[in-house]
Amino acid sequence: MKILKFGGTSVGSVQSIQTLLNILEGEIKNKQKPVVVLSAMSGVTNLLVAMAEGAAEGKDFTAQLAELEKRHFDVIKSLLDIQNQNPAFTRLKILFNQLEDLLQGILTLRELTPKTRDMVLSFGERCSTFMIGKIAAQRFPGAISVEATEFIKTDSSFGQAKVNMELTDLLVRGFYQENSSKLIFVTGFISANDAGQITTLGRGGSDYTAAILGAALNAEEIQIWTDVNGMMTADPRMVTKAFSLPELTYTEAMELSYFGAKVIYPPTMIPAFMKKIPIVIKNTFDVDFEGTVIRHDCKPSNLPIKGISSINNISILNLEGSGMVGKSGFSGRLFSLLAREQINVILITQSSSEHSITFAVQPGDTERARHLIEQEFELELVAKKLEHVVIEQNLAIIAIVGENMKQTPGVSGKLFHALGRNGINVRAIAQGSSEYNISVIISANDLAKALNAVHDGFFTQLTKTLHAFCLGTGNIGQTLFKQLNAHSAYLQEHNGIQVKIAGISNTRKMVFNSDGVSLDNWQAELEASMHPADLAEFVAKMKSMNLPNCVFIDNTASPKPVEYYEEVFKANISVITCNKIGNSASYKQYKTFHDAAHSHGVDFFYETNVGAGLPIIRTLKDLMNSGDRVAKIEAILSGTISFIFNNFKGDANFHDVVKEAQDKGYTEPDPRDDLSGKDFMRKILILARDAGYAMEEADVKIESVLPKACLEAQSVEEFYAALKAEDAFFSNLKAKAAAENKVLRYIGKLDEGKAEITLQMVDESHPFYTLSGSDNIISFTTDRYRERPLVVKGPGAGAEVTAAGVFADLINVGA
Repeated sequence: MKILKFGGTSVGSVQSIQTLLNILEGEIKNKQKPVVVLSAMSGVTNLLVAMAEGAAEGKDFTAQLAELEKRHFDVIKSLLDIQNQNPAFTRLKILFNQLEDLLQGILTLRELTPKTRDMVLSFGERCSTFMIGKIAAQRFPGAISVEATEFIKTDSSFGQAKVNMELTDLLVRGFYQENSSKLIFVTGFISANDAGQITTLGRGGSDYTAAILGAALNAEEIQIWTDVNGMMTADPRMVTKAFSLPELTYTEAMELSYFGAKVIYPPTMIPAFMKKIPIVIKNTFDVDFEGTVIRHDCKPSNLPIKGISSINNISILNLEGSGMVGKSGFSGRLFSLLAREQINVILITQSSSEHSITFAVQPGDTERARHLIEQEFELELVAKKLEHVVIEQNLAIIAIVGENMKQTPGVSGKLFHALGRNGINVRAIAQGSSEYNISVIISANDLAKALNAVHDGFFTQLTKTLHAFCLGTGNIGQTLFKQLNAHSAYLQEHNGIQVKIAGISNTRKMVFNSDGVSLDNWQAELEASMHPADLAEFVAKMKSMNLPNCVFIDNTASPKPVEYYEEVFKANISVITCNKIGNSASYKQYKTFHDAAHSHGVDFFYETNVGAGLPIIRTLKDLMNSGDRVAKIEAILSGTISFIFNNFKGDANFHDVVKEAQDKGYTEPDPRDDLSGKDFMRKILILARDAGYAMEEADVKIESVLPKACLEAQSVEEFYAALKAEDAFFSNLKAKAAAENKVLRYIGKLDEGKAEITLQMVDESHPFYTLSGSDNIISFTTDRYRERPLVVKGPGAGAEVTAAGVFADLINVGA
């Protein structure tokens, strides 16, 4: 025999009630005759509370009562045969009249006692159970409905009655024996005391009713039919990647339920736990889904945790003072006081010095708890042995749960790394000695971010989501979006990373979407946006969206975004940039950025600052991190200049080669930024700093490729005119090199802390002689690579390789 409990949404509409009847029909075809426990229709209990509390304040309840009647009558009209409708209407009308009289009494007295409140709330289950019992009798002859007040007996603690299990078991078994041949529908949530007065079983009371009946009748299974696919790894309203768990132990389910998983409530499981009766969580709206089984003996799981639960609004009280240290009985006195006054303590943590106690309560209990404590410990407060209670509000609890935690090292480290990496401050921590649960208190504003970050951290079989905010939609930005779009499936399958572009800005407009701007039509979305570009607002919006695993990507060459890097780091957001200005300005700024990224536990990646997509920065850092010492670096780090001098041969004209380089997109908007050596200088400066030298721009000696007239031209057009006028100068350079069987190369060198960039003529014995196209080349001479330097060579210019470098940095953030 099974117990089937249907929640409010499962009895909340004509369609869901029809589904309920179909489920029962399937059970009966399998030669089962379950006992069915029903909740009130969805929203009805809240409506009853609103009517009762409104009446106590003198408010009219007529319209709400009419709405309540209409909902039930509409179901009767839709599902009950016409000849059976009048008796049902009559019985429901009697119940509604009783409710109206009760509410009128509350209105007259302006008083709502717990006893009266329970009486009002009982009408939700009484009406739904009678109604569905009558509808079911058409399909299942002999079906009956019964109020649980006949056999679930409690004390008189109205609102949270305690069940007399011994008497209840006897009465339940007696009633079932008399009616075992019938399909029985029972009201959930309500019960009665010895005087026959209606009581209620508190939060999750209908589930509790099902468990009480299941335990009394030694049911083979208790099914809880609700509107979700079982117990999930996290709240699906906040974590879109949450998934259903096939099974849980009673302990795991209790821990998850206590900390906010509203599918089932802890008291529900206690009778089932005692009898080792499996509880199955099923979805009325997805009948074929197997759901979650809560049982005594689960199969071994490879998951370190089973789920992440949360309570989204709590307050904490901090009590501290020397009068607590070594004072036996202090904690007992404190928590006995709160228990006497029915203040539920959600979480407790105490310092090992016994100098402070922190505990969490519901926000509505905060001020009352403070008042009671200050009354109880008045003498200690006057004597300055205790400080006054400090209250912190707008907080939340996040808890990771799982029996495997006690045998899996590093679980707490993974939790706190995920939180710290995302800038989530932990206000208090609690862990039981059983190691089934680690709970932390955080700001309520960070709850969704924390849940997603921790979920990504523990459930590694799922993709990790990066939320990227991109500045710049020029060649590099556009190419990056194309690459991300083309490789998104590969990234998810092979790297376990999903990239969502949560924000885009160019110099005109900006657009935001926490679910990700579509990379198929991002340009249209950006153009349609009503947000004019504003860099300060872009950064502020990125911070206020408070998404987990955020990355700020600067694909511009502007100094303005650099001004916000430190603020971005302090918001625990990683930065990826192909903008060289940030790292090549003052050494103080360079160090500030690196220190900020390090202290806030985020990444600062800028591989494209030096070699576009070539792994130059990463290679240098690997050498440094492994303890090697860099003695000398020689490099050609301008794809532009490399292209120009590799193609400046034969009959080629220097002016035409430069123009071709610009047309191919290899140069900066003003080619002099490349040819003046300024851009090359920035790259050498960044390498020198990464190699451990605190150098400034003035420390790099630059030999300019260009004559003075070209450098002093007032515009790009005038520059090209001056360049043409200097054709003889460049032709002489080319001819001199050719006469000596050499080639022109613009080479940067860092040697024992001294940096210079010079135009050189090299012969075929030099490793840079064979360079072609727009390739960059760099050689590292180190203590380990002294005889044969380590060389990195490859394309060093162009949107494709630069975007690929940004892409690679993004993957490394995800890793």
